[in-house]
Amino acid sequence: MTQTVISPSTTAPRTPSPAGRPRRGSRRVTSRGRLHWALVPFAWLLVTADVLVIVWMILSSLKSTREMALSPWSWPTKFLWSNYTDAWVAGEFGTGVLNSVVLIVGSGVGCILLCAPAAYALSRTTSRLAGAHTIFFVIGLGIPAQTIFIPLYVVFDRAGLVDSIGGLMLIYIGTGVPYALFLLTAFFRSLPGELEEAAAIDGAGPWYTFWRIMFPLARSGLITIFILQAIGHWGETFFALVMLRHRTTLSLSLYNFAINMQYNGNKFNVLFAGLIILILPLLVIYVLLGRRIIEGIAAGYSK
Repeated sequence: MTQTVISPSTTAPRTPSPAGRPRRGSRRVTSRGRLHWALVPFAWLLVTADVLVIVWMILSSLKSTREMALSPWSWPTKFLWSNYTDAWVAGEFGTGVLNSVVLIVGSGVGCILLCAPAAYALSRTTSRLAGAHTIFFVIGLGIPAQTIFIPLYVVFDRAGLVDSIGGLMLIYIGTGVPYALFLLTAFFRSLPGELEEAAAIDGAGPWYTFWRIMFPLARSGLITIFILQAIGHWGETFFALVMLRHRTTLSLSLYNFAINMQYNGNKFNVLFAGLIILILPLLVIYVLLGRRIIEGIAAGYSK
């Protein structure tokens, strides 16, 4: 008696799907396409609203005080560019801009120099402690920095760092460490280890390999971290208001100018000119480097 053996290749034919009934994959694609087309008008609506707000702020900064009070939504009869000069002089924005630039450049470079070696070491460590250390730093993303300002102020006061640009710079560096370390670890982890092996064969040490080979290869992530650091701290007010007494930043200059305006007359047109001075560098960065920022963040997360 012979026994029939059915090979794995001779499987039963699939039952064709009924006509007019799409498969699960096509249904998923269709639903995603519908969601995409439903969200695109909403996204453009938000963009249009933001652009209109910025245009209204610019037009308001070029009006007179009378026009601002009587017809805030109309086109200015005459463009008063002197409002920007008045805001710059009355608000003492020159000192604030200088201190803000020093803070941005110093905190950005300091954060990169501090996080890049640590991220490289964590990306090349094979022990379980590397993952635990990375998670420990990432937990800092969920802790608002404002919740620790009281013990932070006490420590900085005892160390003589209150009312100091250097002390405020240390705070900006510390608040930027968790995200910078998380993103740079992903970048260094994606770089091939064959480069380090070739450098070791040529006699290069670990520090030489990192600074001359691996560090330049991660420039996309480094630039992204620097730009995000600049955007996040350019208009920062809370820590600057708490830590600085006699010194000022650009955001503090605008804050003090808004308070003094209550006693010197409600010149909202000059106040809007100060706001434009504050947000104009951020708008330029977004317009020129917006695609670079998105690509850097997406590359870091995907790797």
